[in-house]
Amino acid sequence: MARDLHTLIRLHQYRVDDKRRSLGELLGEVANLEKQGENLEKEIVSEQSIANSAPESIGMFYGEYAAAAVQKRENISLEIAGVEEKIVVAQEEMRVEFKDLKVFEITQEARDEADALEASREEQAILDELGQEAHRRRRTENS
Repeated sequence: MARDLHTLIRLHQYRVDDKRRSLGELLGEVANLEKQGENLEKEIVSEQSIANSAPESIGMFYGEYAAAAVQKRENISLEIAGVEEKIVVAQEEMRVEFKDLKVFEITQEARDEADALEASREEQAILDELGQEAHRRRRTENS
């Protein structure tokens, strides 16, 4: 019976690790999207300076670029928001799985302690019996 909990503990530990990996991937995805946003902002500043340096030749195309950049910025923001929602769900799933793992671990610890206590009691009972037998033998030899 106690062996069954060790199997459940390993299963839940695997699940917690799997949830942790999934959460890490989502956090990495957000970091990647944020980096894309930063790169876009740098690109916008660069394009603005280029457009300002030659307004009659290159500057006339900046309007289309700016509109596309704004759309791209909105798309990145929406993607970040979507991934952050997934992160909240993943964190909750990991919390629940971790809680279940801890329940099994605590239960197993209690069982292990009870087994150790029972073994100690049995050992002490055997030692007490041996001590009483030795005492009886000494008494009968001295009589």
